Amino acid sequence: MVELDHQFTTGKDTAYNWEAIRDLDRLIPCVQGGKVIERTSPTEAKAEIKVKMGAMSMTFAGTVEVAEQDEAAHTALLKIKSREVGGQGHANADVTFGLSDGGGSVHTAAKITGKAASMGEGVVASVLDGLIKDFTQRLGSI
Repeated sequence: MVELDHQFTTGKDTAYNWEAIRDLDRLIPCVQGGKVIERTSPTEAKAEIKVKMGAMSMTFAGTVEVAEQDEAAHTALLKIKSREVGGQGHANADVTFGLSDGGGSVHTAAKITGKAASMGEGVVASVLDGLIKDFTQRLGSI
């Protein structure tokens, strides 16, 4: 299990940030290599992400769900469940957002198995950290 915490700024007000993190059509493409395949409900989408880990590139396909949301506190929990396309691995994560005017925080708890995990926890944490930093920068532009 890899757990990471990040702060981010968007320059937008809380209402805008709140809407953005719950809009999966806008949110998922903020992850480098991420795309929405199909919306299955207002709170869930099938998605895919291509990730480069060292010399390897892997594609994971699965679901992203807004599992919990507290509008008064401006917190939301997104659950990501994915499987490596053509492989045995999984990449699952709980991503918790806490929002405020101008940005917020994101806590990621990820469990990675298969080829990606064989690279070692340090490499996985480093790649995940880079993806999240890039993601939080992109949030301000959606």
